[in-house]
Formats: sequence, structure tokens, C-alpha cells
Amino acid sequence: MSETKLVAETRTQFGKGAARKIRRDHKIPAVMYGHGAEPVHITLPGHDTMMALKHVNALLTIEVDGKEQLALAKDVQRDPIKPVIEHVDLVIVKKGEKVHVDVPVHVEGEAAAETVVTVDAQTLQLAVEATHIPENVTISVEGLEAGTQIKASEVELPRGAELLTDAETLVVNVTQQISAEALEAELAEAEAEAGIEHEEPEAPEAEAAEAPAEGEAPAAAEKAEGEGA
Repeated sequence: MSETKLVAETRTQFGKGAARKIRRDHKIPAVMYGHGAEPVHITLPGHDTMMALKHVNALLTIEVDGKEQLALAKDVQRDPIKPVIEHVDLVIVKKGEKVHVDVPVHVEGEAAAETVVTVDAQTLQLAVEATHIPENVTISVEGLEAGTQIKASEVELPRGAELLTDAETLVVNVTQQISAEALEAELAEAEAEAGIEHEEPEAPEAEAAEAPAEGEAPAAAEKAEGEGA
């Protein structure tokens, strides 16, 4: 992974008010620490820092007062609504030393027909040289049949990398694709076990009053005439 150089400025003002002023100036407050050194409070260029931190585990060269220092972003605090970085914690690293990083898992290829590939572990924790941090760990699922499981210990790691994630961790799981009919049957079975019943559609309401039978009205009229006589 290539290094990104950021020219920083030391800062002596702290607190929420000072941090807001820094961000209004399109800069980012940060602190750099590690290797027994005293924490150094700095200000980073806003745009360049945001672009650099789009890459996972970006290795940064921080220049402060003419001196350069390698660092990794340990913690990035972002605004929950706005696309703004509020603060960055940087940990100092040295060339040749190993650092612990979470590396994304990347799956490539197509498994056998009518299968579903699930990535159970999105990242693997590795110990790697600070200047050789891989962008991802690639796993090929080309042609894998249903029932295939790939554990962390079976993943091919970049040269020099050491696996820190539990070796038995399930990373990729290949299962049989379920048909629409089978899915519907499973759903019906689950509803039955849960006691869920679907109501039958109601029949149309009976008419409030039935029409008089043929000949009924004339008979009533004849009775009325007889009483009048």
C-alpha cells in the first residue's frame, strides 16, 4: 500500500470551541502518539486527509515542523450526519515493525450453479509489516459446491502476514439455493408452529330483505280489498 503525505501543524488550543474553529477552516484536529513518545496534538489538512482515509489502513507520512513520521489512523470520528471528519487518532509506526490491522475479505469467482455464497467474516485481523499492509485478502469461490466452508486457517494470506483471528472462524459459507416453492413451504411451516392462522375471505353479506315471492303481493292486495268490503 502506498504512503500518503500530509503536512500538519502543531496546535496549542483545545476544547470544543477550538475544534469547531479548526473545522471551519477546513482542517481536522488530530493527536499522534505511540512508541513511548508524548502525544502530539496537530491539525491536518481537511480535503487531503479525507481523501487519504477513504482507503482502509492507509499508511500516512505526517510532516510536522519539517520532520516526518509514519502513522496509521487508529480511530476516526465522523459526524453522524454531515460528511465531515471531527477528529483523528494516529498511532506512530516504524518501518520494519509489524502492526495489527483488520483487513477486508474480498471474494472473487462464481460458485457452482444454484448455490449461495455468504461471507460470514467481513475482515481478518492480521499482523503485517507497517509498510506492507494489504488492501484486502482475496478468496476464490470459483466452482465451489454447496456445503463448502472456508475457515480463517484455510485462507491464503499475503507473504509475511500472520493470522490473529481465531483459526476456526468461519469466513465463507457456500449453501444450496432454496427454491421459491421450498421457501413458501418453510414459511408456512414456521407460521403453523407459531400458531399464525390466515383468516378466510368473508362471504358477501346477505341482502337485508329478500324480494317477495312471485304472487305474494297480489294476494295481500286481495285480502285488503276484502276487509274494506
